[in-house]
Amino acid sequence: MNKETNMYDFKDGNGPVPAHQHPNGGGWVTETAYVAETACVGPNAKVSGDARVFGDAKVYDNASVAGNAMVFGDAKVYDNAKVYGNAWVTGNARVFGDAWVYGNAWVTGNARVFGDAWVYGNAKVFGNAMVSGDAMVFGNAMVFGDAKVFGDAMVFDNAMVFGDAMVSGNAIVSGNAKVSGDAQVYDVKGSISDVLILS
Repeated sequence: MNKETNMYDFKDGNGPVPAHQHPNGGGWVTETAYVAETACVGPNAKVSGDARVFGDAKVYDNASVAGNAMVFGDAKVYDNAKVYGNAWVTGNARVFGDAWVYGNAWVTGNARVFGDAWVYGNAKVFGNAMVSGDAMVFGNAMVFGDAKVFGDAMVFDNAMVFGDAMVSGNAIVSGNAKVSGDAQVYDVKGSISDVLILS
């Protein structure tokens, strides 16, 4: 399908750049980015920089994918979510609300990142894990299995939250800590670092 190139301002500080509207959805895509014909970019969504969106992935509402980020498989990025840097969102993963996924982070499998949550650095969220609220997962942290991180919780360094574990409130899990099983960590004064919590 032929595409008509225009100049479009992605409001990223680069001013108007060569871009086109994706035939499947009508959203704006820079000429430097790649969006497969099978993927969808909704009318208010944007794909810029050298980002890649392919497979049956969907980017819609006011969401944006930028930098060298990749969204593929059956992944969906929507609402006001942002995926950028070298981040990957793949599988059946969903990033939505006002969530940000960036750096070298991966969100994959059936994972969900939403609300005002941030996943960044080299963090990985996968399996059926959920990160939501104002939670942050960063560094080399991993959240997987059916684990949930929410509220104002932070999981970082080499920490792992997995199984059916829940980390919430103002809890901070860091260092080489591992929280798993049915463990629940919440509203901790200080932080949990270099420990193993199993339930």
